[in-house]
Amino acid sequence: MKLPRNYTLKEISLIINAEINGNADFIISGLNEIHKVEPGDLTFVDHPKYYEKALNSDASAVIINKEMAETKGKMLIYSDNPFRDFNKLTACFSTFQPGINMISPSASIGRNTTIQPGTFIGQHVSIGDNCIIHSNVSIYDHVSIGNNVIIHANTVIGSDALYFKRSPEGYEKLLSCGKVIIEDDVEVGANCAIDRGVSGDTVVGRGTKMDNLIHIAHDTVIGKNCLFAAQVGIGGCVTIEDNVILWGQVGVQKNVTIGSGAIVLGQSGVTKSLEGNKTYFGTPAYEAQKKLKELVYMKQLPELFSNGHG
Repeated sequence: MKLPRNYTLKEISLIINAEINGNADFIISGLNEIHKVEPGDLTFVDHPKYYEKALNSDASAVIINKEMAETKGKMLIYSDNPFRDFNKLTACFSTFQPGINMISPSASIGRNTTIQPGTFIGQHVSIGDNCIIHSNVSIYDHVSIGNNVIIHANTVIGSDALYFKRSPEGYEKLLSCGKVIIEDDVEVGANCAIDRGVSGDTVVGRGTKMDNLIHIAHDTVIGKNCLFAAQVGIGGCVTIEDNVILWGQVGVQKNVTIGSGAIVLGQSGVTKSLEGNKTYFGTPAYEAQKKLKELVYMKQLPELFSNGHG
């Protein structure tokens, strides 16, 4: 998330009442969780497993709960609870404003775009030209939709990420402040859910088509001209390159990449990154021809055992 203006490290520390290790006048331009950081960003880390990852990331500053002898050039803000304080900053710079109209006056809707009855369009939403938004669609705040887009009934665009930290008291939610960007010529089926980024953007690339009952999790970036059949579920921070086909009920684990031109056959589970221009099947998914040969051999096992070959 880009901040509404540049803030000094001191200004940020005063908001959360925390101590600085670094230049108090250093400029912070954005907030991002660790998977999406870029120079100028402030991120957070609260577990030793991720200290090195945070200090070696592209972030310029880190909220951290341990004094570090080597900062790797990062500006540090010390906090007894970085998760809590990152949420405090998110709430400060991304305030929720309840809607009072079915279509917010701050929404921008293009020429020849049809909005069917019962649809909710939140604040600062942008919808392009020649779109059709069918009935009972919910489009949360700050969503951007391009031209020639079709969204079918009962779909939700921009809902919060499933991002929780487990504690003895239960689950603590990391507040979502990212966006959803849907590019031109996309079609989204009925009863789909596309979550906004935690602090970055969830993106659906130009020309991508989705069937019904599909879930796209936070910060996932989908390329151009992809095709997803019904009941596909995609985890957070996934990268799907151009021209990928996912057939029905494919599940994709978080933090993986599916290469351009890949095809994943129905009911497969993608648990690691896949190369492009190949066809995959199974759980875990791997090259379909190899998997199908394995299934043939497995069918022969009872006969082999009955003939004394086991």
